[in-house]
Amino acid sequence: MNTKLRLIVLSFLQFFIWGSWLITIGAYWFQTKQWSGAQFGAIFSTMGIASIFMPSLMGIVADKWINAEKLFGVLHILGGIVLFTVPMVDDPGTMFWVMLLNMIFYMPTLALSIAVSYSVLKSKGGDVVKDYPPIRVWGTIGFIVAMWTVSLLGFEKSSSQFYIAAGAAILLGIYSFTLPACPPPSKNTSSRSLVDALGLKSFALLRDRKMAVFFLFALLLGAALQLTNAYGDTFLHDFDQNPAYKDTLAVKYPAIIMSISQISETLFILAIPFFLRRFGIKQVMFFSMIAWVLRFGLFAYGDPGSGLWMIILSCIVYGMAFDFFNISGSLFVETQTASSIRASAQGLFMMMTNGFGAVLGSSISGIVIQKYFTNPVDQTKDWHSIWLTFALYALVIAVLFIIVFKHKHDPQAAESTQAEPLLAAE
Repeated sequence: MNTKLRLIVLSFLQFFIWGSWLITIGAYWFQTKQWSGAQFGAIFSTMGIASIFMPSLMGIVADKWINAEKLFGVLHILGGIVLFTVPMVDDPGTMFWVMLLNMIFYMPTLALSIAVSYSVLKSKGGDVVKDYPPIRVWGTIGFIVAMWTVSLLGFEKSSSQFYIAAGAAILLGIYSFTLPACPPPSKNTSSRSLVDALGLKSFALLRDRKMAVFFLFALLLGAALQLTNAYGDTFLHDFDQNPAYKDTLAVKYPAIIMSISQISETLFILAIPFFLRRFGIKQVMFFSMIAWVLRFGLFAYGDPGSGLWMIILSCIVYGMAFDFFNISGSLFVETQTASSIRASAQGLFMMMTNGFGAVLGSSISGIVIQKYFTNPVDQTKDWHSIWLTFALYALVIAVLFIIVFKHKHDPQAAESTQAEPLLAAE
């Protein structure tokens, strides 16, 4: 099996695990367990809580002490064991702690999977900007395959979805130990300060104005990502209260409609190398922000009837909104930092997006929606105003980003993918 194929398997299984339960856990929670909606919101916060500290912490461990591929494997095996116990949970309080433990093991593997892939590609003389997107696209395919597998097997409301995720996690964990070695780049270097000794050098990236601004906007866009994850499916389900839309395709099969977003990702991932080389990270990130404006705006005016095309177009636009931010952002971090802090720098990026960004996005949006856009009598939501508010938020971020973020694109440097790294080893 050649290098790229081995990394494709890694990427496929990485997101197959998540796709096996992330979209369908709501049906299990509400229809099968019949637990409350307020408690369900806490389940999604576990991703943000775990991402605040675990990706950076595990990135430091991979940079200083343990081979990245081995750490990656151990975390997936532990996460798989936890997923096997989920069907045994009988109360929502315990479910929160079990899912938090699972997220503590899973969330750092998102950054580690990138670090491992980049390390293996570079060791084989590959070009990460050109070679990684076609590999990463198989992660999105894995997510889609997992969603359809669970749905076609009739496991959307069943605890069996967690067994599928657990089996895939343990399989990936074992498989990881067969990957090429990714030794800690800083293991044999002499530490000259407490920061070096603790492996916290990647946080010094925040002293660089350009990187500090980049990470700040990564946090703000991370908040935007959580808005559609948390409310997109619920938004479509709410249309079943209107007799005109009750039997429409989008209301009967909202998960299938929302999966168009992941299908769109596969196309935009493949376009990343061209856009990065042609326009540079600043323009690509700006395109992502404008795509978020369209994502929310189209939801605001769409409906499952004559406006279904707007909802579908919103899902298509999502591919650009997500990929041009997440994937391009990780490539930017890779080309701007030294190899000695590669894993921990990716962990820092993950902490800003899926950590602080996720927590702020889910918590603040929940408060705003409940206070300003929810009818206190029947608890119905003004989705039109909600999505327009989110669109305005994304537009403000886009305008500020294009003004504040200073980065000059060098097409020749982009072709070689070898920028002058920050915090290079001395």
